[in-house]
Amino acid sequence: MHALRPLAVLFQGLAALHRQSQLRQRPASVGRPVIVVGNLVVGGAGKTPTVIALIELLRRDGWRPGVVSRGYGRTNEAALVELDEHSEASDCGDEPLLIHRRTGAPVVVGRDRLAGARHLLERHPQVDVIVSDDGLQHHRLPRDVEVVVFDGRGAGNGLTLPAGPLRQPVPDSAAPHMLVVYNAAEPSTPLPGHVVRRQLAGAVALGPWWKGQQPQAVHPLSDWAGRRVLAAAGTGDPERFFRMLEEAGLTIDRLPLPDHARLTPPPWPTDTPDVFITEKDAVKLRPEAVGATRVWVVALDFALPPAFAQALRQRLPRTAHPA
Repeated sequence: MHALRPLAVLFQGLAALHRQSQLRQRPASVGRPVIVVGNLVVGGAGKTPTVIALIELLRRDGWRPGVVSRGYGRTNEAALVELDEHSEASDCGDEPLLIHRRTGAPVVVGRDRLAGARHLLERHPQVDVIVSDDGLQHHRLPRDVEVVVFDGRGAGNGLTLPAGPLRQPVPDSAAPHMLVVYNAAEPSTPLPGHVVRRQLAGAVALGPWWKGQQPQAVHPLSDWAGRRVLAAAGTGDPERFFRMLEEAGLTIDRLPLPDHARLTPPPWPTDTPDVFITEKDAVKLRPEAVGATRVWVVALDFALPPAFAQALRQRLPRTAHPA
């Protein structure tokens, strides 16, 4: 680790130059308030469930949100892709597709978030607030609020790449436009923030899940109490999913997969009777691909606390607030 410190300093310097270059190209506004959701640590920290919960919160307050995202892992070479009911994870990325399927919000993916935001507003002029998924380090897009997500790892060893896990240094204090969310049982850095409530919402068979029948097709996880099942997860922290299943009373065999892993063909034996997966994995797995295996999709309920909602309202431009 100590041998890598000079490279970490170099990384920080290059990142600062990149940031300044993007800031020089940044317009004052895109015409709508922008909320950027991201994390300082490499890997999944809970950005996607935060974005979904944020969209639900904004709608309760009367906003009409739209989403821009990078679309990590997609094979589609198009500069911008707008998601629809026919979108595949390979075309747009698994996380944007999950956001679109769960919320129905318009979503545009592309490497250039600023171009994505402009395209989103051209196609959906009713959108009055933009949520940028994983856009914290994309400085060309102006923003009114930054939502920084940490999980239980906190800031790790406090060092940037390659000596540590940080994409950028953790600030000594939160800027006025920054809100910190902890996807953990308690705060994992000295920054003041909001701890979310997380719980598994039950299981839905893969077929009904794809048809959007989640509310009426949910089975309580207690139905599998005392039976051994396989749990697979291609997320930033598969162990978090496994622990939550065990805390719900399930006895599981673990199948951890790389983040954004492809699931065609399914990575478990064909004679596996029951498999539990996350929604992030479900968007990459068509029901017709699983054979005789019963695949169950387990949704995560992710509740942002009232204090977060109030702090967000205080930071969004008052002139843009919906009537």
